[in-house]
Amino acid sequence: MTWDYSEKTTALFMDAVQGKPGTHLGEIDNPDGVGEHGSIACGDALRLCFRVDRHHTNPLEDRIVEVRYLTFGCTSAIATSEALCRLIEEGDYTPVGALEITNKDIVRYVGGLPQAKIHCSVMGAEALEAAVFDWARRRGVALADLGIDIRAEEQEEGRLVCNCFGLTEPYLLRKIKELELRTIADITGAVKAGGACMSCHHTPGGLQDLLDEVWGRAADSFARMPSLPVMGQSRTPAASGERTPFRFAKDVEKVLAEVVRPRLKKDGGDLELVDIKDKAVYCRFLGDCATCAGSTKTLKKLVEHSLQTQIDQSIRVIEV
Repeated sequence: MTWDYSEKTTALFMDAVQGKPGTHLGEIDNPDGVGEHGSIACGDALRLCFRVDRHHTNPLEDRIVEVRYLTFGCTSAIATSEALCRLIEEGDYTPVGALEITNKDIVRYVGGLPQAKIHCSVMGAEALEAAVFDWARRRGVALADLGIDIRAEEQEEGRLVCNCFGLTEPYLLRKIKELELRTIADITGAVKAGGACMSCHHTPGGLQDLLDEVWGRAADSFARMPSLPVMGQSRTPAASGERTPFRFAKDVEKVLAEVVRPRLKKDGGDLELVDIKDKAVYCRFLGDCATCAGSTKTLKKLVEHSLQTQIDQSIRVIEV
């Protein structure tokens, strides 16, 4: 497929691969910050590094004076990486200040990108975050104290949603909110999730369920058309508007966390969700509740009643 790239994108790409003066393809010896995003197995990978002019007393006043990158990817991956480096150097940023650069800034700098290539700009923004996180670790800067929440663990922790690209639920939920992704096509264009085998589109806990969790069940409804079922499968509950098993489990967890467990903890007890099978919710009492003579009454009057009134009258809670 031939992509319709802007003149700016093409120029940035050609300048970079030809090694013209002022371009940034390469590495820095002993960098002050290094960040990576993506993987070669997924088709795109970026390594970004920068060097700072260190302030002698306040690391927050460090200034980025040199940026370099190595990328394995397409024309847009190289062009957006080059654009990001230029944005950083032209802006005379501190590492923390550079976090103001978003993927939308990168897209604007290159004169726009095809929707299917937006993920390349996201890759640059994510690599920059990782590099700033690395700089902060080296310089002893507590980013959390500055109100900056960079979650480097999201790719390693959390339920895996897109197996093809190794993307987890915490990461995808954050990107859906940050980038205001409203459809499955938006997600695929921005972070590639769902772009290979597509099995995570409407599976319980998949991309559509995550969209529904963030935006409500109306999300993607305007863009969703009746689809042909995969051979041997019927239409999914998500496509017909019913509560999916994933959505049901999330609702149960929410009621237990916000309504039930706080009341139990006041009396020295607690509750653990063990399993959910259809409308049967299996729980285990902890703490003082585990040995309380009135636990059966608590199970019915508090736990089961709360779930029935706030989620579904047919729910039954079973103690294990």
